[in-house]
Amino acid sequence: MAAVISRNDGWRAGSLLAPAYLWLTVAVFLPLSAMLFFSFLSAAPFTNAEWHVTLANYAEFFERSIYPDLLGHSLLLAAVVTLICVLIGYPCAYVLARQIRGRAREALFLLIILPFWSNSLVRIFSWAIVLRGNGIIDHTLEAILPIDVSINLMFSYTAVVVGLVHSYLPYVILTCYLALQAIDESILEAARSLGAPFRTILFRLLLPLSLPGLAAGAVLIFVPVAGSFMEPRILGGKHGTFYGTLIEDQFVAVFNWPLGAALSFILLAVVLVILGLSSPVLRRAA
Repeated sequence: MAAVISRNDGWRAGSLLAPAYLWLTVAVFLPLSAMLFFSFLSAAPFTNAEWHVTLANYAEFFERSIYPDLLGHSLLLAAVVTLICVLIGYPCAYVLARQIRGRAREALFLLIILPFWSNSLVRIFSWAIVLRGNGIIDHTLEAILPIDVSINLMFSYTAVVVGLVHSYLPYVILTCYLALQAIDESILEAARSLGAPFRTILFRLLLPLSLPGLAAGAVLIFVPVAGSFMEPRILGGKHGTFYGTLIEDQFVAVFNWPLGAALSFILLAVVLVILGLSSPVLRRAA
């Protein structure tokens, strides 16, 4: 009888999971398989050029120093953006989870998730208006200070970082908020009753207990930022050439899909290696 019930539960679970797995197969695994196949070709199969299987696309990455250099710059950019998001997002999540209640929290949550409700291009061009010379920053400072101010951050590394932080900051705030909200208040009350200062509570209780949410937010930021191309392209100008823009050029401008696919899978492999090396920390957090 138990075997029959277990078998029925298995069929029920399989039928419920089937649409999700079907969607993953069609939308994720099949396109990735096609891109992996393209990365080993000498030319795209839908062109008039003759093609054959080759490793030249992967070899070109190691033969031209510009590719590893841009990959290193992109990983550094991802690390900088992730660090800034963590430093800003964790205190915001703590205030939301532990200090604010009622409608004030709802209003702040609305402001946090507001970027998700707007198109990414709208957000990027909004920052272009703010950061350009003779823009909103200049006019605001001139209204406060009795001197002429000219701050032009457009087409710079700083502009790229600002745009990426604004786009991905909600991820770490939401994941850290959920982790902090799940901490039992009685644990913190016990620490306070024993005379523990806030610094001890933060580093001995709050941070260790909320580390899973912090790690999840960091991963959700680092992975997409490493391959980002819209923010660097629009806000960075000549300083916005990174690995993601290089891959975009191969697909859009040069129309060299095999090389673009190979560069994409090299980025994927490097990111997976980084996540694998950091997996002991993630397992400890879990």
